[in-house]
Amino acid sequence: MKLPELKIGDLTAKVPIIQGGMGIGISLNRLAGTVAAQGGIGILSTAQIGYQEEKFERASVRTNLQTIKKQLDKARSFAKGGILGFNVMVASFRYDDVVRATVEAGADVIISGAGLPMNLPELVGNAKTKIAPIVSSVKAAKIILRNWAKKYNRTADFVVIEGPKAGGHLGFKASEIDQAIIGMDDEIVKIIAHVKEYEEKFNTTIPVIFAGGVWDRSDIEHYLDLGCSGVQMATRFIGTQECDAPDDFKDRFLKATEDDIHLTTSPVGLPGRAIDNKFTETITAGVDAYKAQPAPKTPIIPIAKCLNCLQHKLCDRKTIPYCISEALLNSVEHNTDMGLIFSGSNGYRINEITTVKAIFDELTA
Repeated sequence: MKLPELKIGDLTAKVPIIQGGMGIGISLNRLAGTVAAQGGIGILSTAQIGYQEEKFERASVRTNLQTIKKQLDKARSFAKGGILGFNVMVASFRYDDVVRATVEAGADVIISGAGLPMNLPELVGNAKTKIAPIVSSVKAAKIILRNWAKKYNRTADFVVIEGPKAGGHLGFKASEIDQAIIGMDDEIVKIIAHVKEYEEKFNTTIPVIFAGGVWDRSDIEHYLDLGCSGVQMATRFIGTQECDAPDDFKDRFLKATEDDIHLTTSPVGLPGRAIDNKFTETITAGVDAYKAQPAPKTPIIPIAKCLNCLQHKLCDRKTIPYCISEALLNSVEHNTDMGLIFSGSNGYRINEITTVKAIFDELTA
């Protein structure tokens, strides 16, 4: 069968594939723009989006906010009129300002997770920007959609379900992952059914997109058969020439085996899936030491400088195991041994550096 188009309000993607936002510095203007040009939806990550700018070290927050439009404009130069947007973490420092900056820059869509984006409709207002929460359970979908309907008399333009095989931070406790993998299809069906209630209430169409472990055409068809309108893919696009990550970052995926990808501890209190290296070994050993004796009031890996990446209520420099910004920046600044390299469960399947076009050609053939 031919893959259907993905319609989100007045936006139409020729291919029902959203490229997931990957930070820091993995999905920026080139990757997102190229995906959009192929008929998918390209997503830039706002996480420390200005890290390559000259003033970043002196004024990280201001530089990030100023870089949002700069990156989007560059992505438009690749996109050939395609659809572009941002992934914005609810846990981000000055989340409200980041969302407003993406809207002012002219984002077509905003996808928001790593927390419940309860005030996202207020921040977007009457702008044309389409908004989507990321959920991992029908419970989260109910909380967000009920709140948006009651408080703002509006609903989501689309919904992204993130499953337990995704890379980066997961919306599950580590102890829940195995069971979540087994029951994910049933949860997807429940979420779609709940979203339909809001389609009827608001007389609209709300596409549901699945993310997490999507790799090939059979995966896409599986989630379409369950009732999804499309899929979100992130890790697979790391293995492309257009991915904004440096070559030594990509090389870690080329060399990784299935046994090299595990859950790791994150400062935000959620498990994250990453490729094993010296950094993850250090963190794992440090966490085991914490369990064996009263936790010291210092990080496992000392923090050089706070870059204001997370809301301060979520990040206590005295008790977090490490600075997640430093770890992610290491991975894209040629220190991959001591960098946090997030990966979906299929990251080991990257065995060559190809192109975005080649991936789209394969998936749409």
